[in-house]
Amino acid sequence: MPILDVDGYLDSIERCRHRFPELRILTGVEFGQPHLHEAQASHLLDLGVIDRVLGSLHTLEVGDDRSEPNTLFRKWSADEVMWAYLDEIPRMVAGSRTFEVFTHIDYAVRAWPIESAGPFDPRRFEEGFRNAMRAIADSDRILEMNTRRLLPWIPQWWSEEGGKAVTFGSDAHVPEALAANFPEATAMLAHYGFRPGQRPEEYWTR
Repeated sequence: MPILDVDGYLDSIERCRHRFPELRILTGVEFGQPHLHEAQASHLLDLGVIDRVLGSLHTLEVGDDRSEPNTLFRKWSADEVMWAYLDEIPRMVAGSRTFEVFTHIDYAVRAWPIESAGPFDPRRFEEGFRNAMRAIADSDRILEMNTRRLLPWIPQWWSEEGGKAVTFGSDAHVPEALAANFPEATAMLAHYGFRPGQRPEEYWTR
């Protein structure tokens, strides 16, 4: 991936704020594998000046390298990939102080090999998901409700494991996908006892 153009990004935010003064536009960054790269990131930008820092887990250790789950599903058993991913989450939480929101906890599920392993059943990995959520909740972090797919077991288990706050992310890689499924997602979270803040950008809390 190219190095983040910090100055260009912050300049674009300021231009948007000037063009749309009626909106409150926050700065944000998604920090992949923050427990591995905090020192390098600190040389690139001061994360303290960013309004919202998201932490994500995209890769797992394979020897001296790291690979994405969609690659590992072709090399390891499906269960092995899932358990490795879930076991890494508490290590990431314990090993980083920089991020506030843990994103797309179902990331590995997206590449689940249905053809060879059958439909994904979250109950087979419930202990791992709950342990990961408990680590996130115990660190007073927020869990993103990623709206690419609406999975009701995520907010249910999150609330049961002590999760107090959520944020919403459509994970939009194209403009037309921005805020996709937000009405359905907010209704689902309301069902599990989460309520909006006073401003649109605030976290939903229980």
